[in-house]
Amino acid sequence: MLLPQTYYLNTDVVALARDLLGKYLFTCIDGQLSGGIITEAEAYKGIGDKACHSYGGRRTARNEMMYHAGGVAYVYFCYGMHNMFNVVTNAENEPEAVLIRAVFPTHGEELMLQRLRKNKMSPALTNGPGKLTKALGITKELNGCSLLSDKIWIEDRGLQIPDNQVQITPRIGVDYAGGDALLPYRFVTTYCPIGQE
Repeated sequence: MLLPQTYYLNTDVVALARDLLGKYLFTCIDGQLSGGIITEAEAYKGIGDKACHSYGGRRTARNEMMYHAGGVAYVYFCYGMHNMFNVVTNAENEPEAVLIRAVFPTHGEELMLQRLRKNKMSPALTNGPGKLTKALGITKELNGCSLLSDKIWIEDRGLQIPDNQVQITPRIGVDYAGGDALLPYRFVTTYCPIGQE
């Protein structure tokens, strides 16, 4: 089932980040389908979160999509080499988002291998935010794209990740955020049965 926009309007971005584990992220780029199960996600809690791009109400051309109503993609370029895909959440002008950090490949594996220039598929090839965007063909061209579109979307296929299979940790690479870097806003699971549809 395609997640409806109401799903993304959730005012609790941390709970939504946890709930996204087990959902299926898909892209259809140039008519080619690829996707997988979301296995790692990080919450970014808006203007009060020092690790968030919108901290303090900062609003720039780069982070403008965060200020849209939930249900659009926020894609930005990082470290001069990686695209990062975020799910915008909450209401308009409540700039929160979930960074999708990893997926378990389930669809279009051959296409992913071509994009990654690899010979053998494994979850390790899509277990980082830069790697997963490359594998799924996500670029800045999808920034602002509706998650109800035919280019990028998320589905609930009934896969439930048990709490005892979820690791909750601080986020990665946000040491600049001081105390906020220690917040338990990162959710990770390795519970992804192969062939789960």
